[in-house]
Amino acid sequence: MIYEVSGSTESVAVDVREVTNDIYDVRVNGKTMRIEATKDSGTAYSLICENEQWEAIADKRRGDKFDITIGGRMFSLEVVDQRKRLLAEAGGGSVVSGPQTVSAEMPGKVAKLEVARGDRVTAGQVIMIIEAMKMENPIVSPIDGLIKELEVNEGEAVESRGTLFVVEP
Repeated sequence: MIYEVSGSTESVAVDVREVTNDIYDVRVNGKTMRIEATKDSGTAYSLICENEQWEAIADKRRGDKFDITIGGRMFSLEVVDQRKRLLAEAGGGSVVSGPQTVSAEMPGKVAKLEVARGDRVTAGQVIMIIEAMKMENPIVSPIDGLIKELEVNEGEAVESRGTLFVVEP
């Protein structure tokens, strides 16, 4: 499957093909690498590539965004299935499948809730305000849908990457 991986400065196509269980051929910029990826625990992985071993931690943020730490260096990436991207471009909008979980980008406090569980919302609608570092940050719905889960209450502290709510199309 071909994915588009974008970081802060560039975007590259990454073709991932599973060879056998835990072994993948990964093609990036015309170079194919064989990678053995074993899940150690939670979000930690052991990677073996070209006779070098790496430990990686993959923390999912929101949607298809990840913070990946390899060898002590952190990379913020967005991974998009190329088929979904092409469909979105053809249709003029994003392609979403299934419930979308929205997590806190940083620790803070829920200053205000704008909706309740079971409310219908639209993409871009403010769901809550999180106060962090003396600033009010609006948290919006990524899609049109129904608030299925609301994991926080007004005045409650939230942790970085903690689930705030789930919206279902």
